Amino acid sequence: MTQSGPPAELRRTLGVGDAVVIGLGSMIGAGVFAALTPAAHAAGSGLLLGLALAALVAYCNAMSSARLAALYPASGGTYVYGRERLGPFWGYLAGWSFVVGKTASCAAMALTVGAYVWPGQAHAVAVAAVVALTAVNYGGIQKSAWLTRAIVAVVLAVLASVVVVCLGSDASDAGRLDVGVSGGVGGVLQAAGLLFFAFAGYARIATLGEEVRDPARTIPRAIPLALGITLAVYACVAVAVLSVLGAGDLGRADAPLADAVRAAGAPGLVPVVRTGAAVAALGSLLALILGVSRTTLAMARDRHLPGALAAVHPRFQVPHRAELAVGAVVAVLAATVDVRGAIGFSSFGVLAYYAVANASAWTLDSAPVKRALPAVGLLGCLMLAFALPGTSVVTGAGVLAVGVIAYGVRQRLGAR
Repeated sequence: MTQSGPPAELRRTLGVGDAVVIGLGSMIGAGVFAALTPAAHAAGSGLLLGLALAALVAYCNAMSSARLAALYPASGGTYVYGRERLGPFWGYLAGWSFVVGKTASCAAMALTVGAYVWPGQAHAVAVAAVVALTAVNYGGIQKSAWLTRAIVAVVLAVLASVVVVCLGSDASDAGRLDVGVSGGVGGVLQAAGLLFFAFAGYARIATLGEEVRDPARTIPRAIPLALGITLAVYACVAVAVLSVLGAGDLGRADAPLADAVRAAGAPGLVPVVRTGAAVAALGSLLALILGVSRTTLAMARDRHLPGALAAVHPRFQVPHRAELAVGAVVAVLAATVDVRGAIGFSSFGVLAYYAVANASAWTLDSAPVKRALPAVGLLGCLMLAFALPGTSVVTGAGVLAVGVIAYGVRQRLGAR
């Protein structure tokens, strides 16, 4: 039996604090335990410059997203903004970039959990993590927010311990913090692109626009708050780890934070750091599944994805079919594929997503001053996307091309 009338809406239960915590769970869990190594390898002494550049582009994107989310407080984030401001194609392209790229990120985070919890059975642990967190999301958004709050508290405590131990040790040397460009300008740009992946969690706040109270006030406050806290945490951790390991050793580290505390003379803290890394990845996975399912819901409402995925559970008020579908796809990827190399591909997709967000925000006002931030954000996204490793650029562009072809075929069939 087909459902008549307007699509069911999700329940508005999240306040500013909940939204900030969900953003923190996405950003801190996604990169602080892993992204520093490839970024240091690319940028060398320019690591902190890369971090600053990534933060600048992220800030521009955050401001654009906040303005748009206040005007369009519906699930879907930039998929909705692009559709409303630029036209259906650009909204679809943003949604496609987000869903495909972040599905790969989900699998990567799940495998990160497996690698830290039980390295010999990483795939099995990854699948179990996906199943468990999909069940949590299915039970309602408020349960997800409470779990994310607990995860963020644990991760911040672990990171604070790392910073205190490293900066307070005899192995710490301020001379290792000299900022340069030993990796070249290209290396700094590539590091910024890789580190941007770790800042991208504020998108999760925008994609939950239909589930926050007073979105016109809540979202513009939550996004910059979450981004600012994350930047402060990343900067402290980067300085602490660099002061102990230096850019060279950091770029070669398998587990940079664990290696740093070991070098700082606190090997007993290594298991705590490993536990914190697993918990952080769980928090990131939880928020990623949450965001991808909401964008899937929005695209299904517009029939860019199967309409059955637009269903909202009558009791829990969540997009339960979208969540189950996303969980199933991620579980299959986590069981069968090594997606560590998908981080670059995911960064390309996320940067394409935010390029559409900035282009959408650019249309909100004709005043040059108000257009400056989205213009800088748009150019920054394009620059960082094409500074990523060549395989990431080729793969990302190829997947976007597949999405464009699918859209064209659908439009042609619809016209007939």
